[in-house]
Amino acid sequence: MNIVSFRQKGDYSKVTGWLEKLKRLQFLRSLDRYGREGVNALRSATPVDTGLTASSWYYQIKESEDSVMLEFHNSNINNGVPIAIVLQYGHVTPNGGWVEGRDYINPAIQPLFDKIAKYAWEEVKRV
Repeated sequence: MNIVSFRQKGDYSKVTGWLEKLKRLQFLRSLDRYGREGVNALRSATPVDTGLTASSWYYQIKESEDSVMLEFHNSNINNGVPIAIVLQYGHVTPNGGWVEGRDYINPAIQPLFDKIAKYAWEEVKRV
């Protein structure tokens, strides 16, 4: 009597790892899109005098093994002072006066955070 047997050695870790990387890449593409949207929203909402602060917004996507972060930054720094923050929270003038800040960052970026949260929740529900 002939017996046919099969033996399998190894696992599917390479394929599974590749699929995980592919899934992560798709999420990063979405974050890239949201980063561009956020920069546009911040540029539009930034108070304009010379336009330098408004045009100095940029974003970075930072990855670690267990997380991904989307960060927004402004590169307009004058004598060590981040101008976007001074506009947001206010500042003292050289003669001792006070210039009130204007909350422009939070209203500009909150709708984007809501979109990202909704997108992330939809991704979680798909799993």
